[in-house]
Amino acid sequence: MYRSLLLAALPLCLTLSACSPSEAPDVAKPRPAVMVQPQRAGNLQEVYPGEIRARYEPALAFRIGGKISRRLVDVGDRVKSGQALAELDADDLRLQLDSAQARLASAQAEHRLASSELERYRALLQRQLVSASQFDAVESRFDASAAQLKQASAQFDVARNQAGYAVLKAPQDGVIAQRLAEAGQVVAAGQAVFALAADGDREVRIDLPEQDIERFRVGQTLAVELWSRPGEPFPARIRELSPAADPTSRTFEARVAFDNAKVGAELGQSARVFVNGTRPDNVLSLPLSAVTADDGQPYVWVLDPETFTLHRTPVTVGPYGEDSVPVLGGLQPDNWVVAAGTQLVQDGQQVRPVDRMNRPIEIELAQQQ
Repeated sequence: MYRSLLLAALPLCLTLSACSPSEAPDVAKPRPAVMVQPQRAGNLQEVYPGEIRARYEPALAFRIGGKISRRLVDVGDRVKSGQALAELDADDLRLQLDSAQARLASAQAEHRLASSELERYRALLQRQLVSASQFDAVESRFDASAAQLKQASAQFDVARNQAGYAVLKAPQDGVIAQRLAEAGQVVAAGQAVFALAADGDREVRIDLPEQDIERFRVGQTLAVELWSRPGEPFPARIRELSPAADPTSRTFEARVAFDNAKVGAELGQSARVFVNGTRPDNVLSLPLSAVTADDGQPYVWVLDPETFTLHRTPVTVGPYGEDSVPVLGGLQPDNWVVAAGTQLVQDGQQVRPVDRMNRPIEIELAQQQ
């Protein structure tokens, strides 16, 4: 019985043996990776984004403290010189004005009485009916009343001015750029309530990185282009350069002036400032897609030409351009760098280098040339 079972299973075993693979499966081939070599930055044109701002942007504040009772304008409103923008609760100021006016009236009455008494004593002194010492005392009271009148008059003027300061007015024509306080809020004297973008000159505000600040100077010629009008650059110059870096961003603010009569830029428009690079010859440049960052540290994937494996290499970069970024350190001119899909590779991975047309790159041949 067992012999018959073995004879029946023998054909099946032979069939399975014939169908089994004679060789182990092929190892996965290296995946292709688009590679580029860094280029000399040379006169690479750098681009800095900015915003159209007014040249003069005064912060408007009350000259006295108090509670804002009314806000008369909002952000974006156009205002004229002398126009009321906000008012403070003036009840206490009116009481102070009434008190100062009463003191002034009292001082005026005292002064009139002292003046008439002085005239009487002067006439009596001429007739020798009063002594000289009595006349001197009356004259002193007259001088004191005159001083009190002058003091009361000055206090009345101050109180009247204080009452007038309860209304915040625009110092010149312009547009309300910011609102920094609201009705019902108590503000201190000098605390900014509005920011006014004064009519007149317009300019672009940009931020410059601290590693490049030495290359810029006041009066330097640049080019400015509005985002709404691409391909139409117009001449500009650096009008102002901040001497200190922003404590948060570590960038230096710069103001770029231009002829707005020809450009017609409006407040708040986005703009780009173009700067012709003046970097040394040893500065390299890579496509934006080749550089990535981890925890603020930029790096690239560099190919080992002997093993065709990738290695993560930290680099030092300059300000990013429209489609490229200058590499200031960490890279050699003959290195091959992954230019696309950097998020899909890993350290030590073996790849097959290709160009952007998916054609194989002969690394050794390229290095010999």
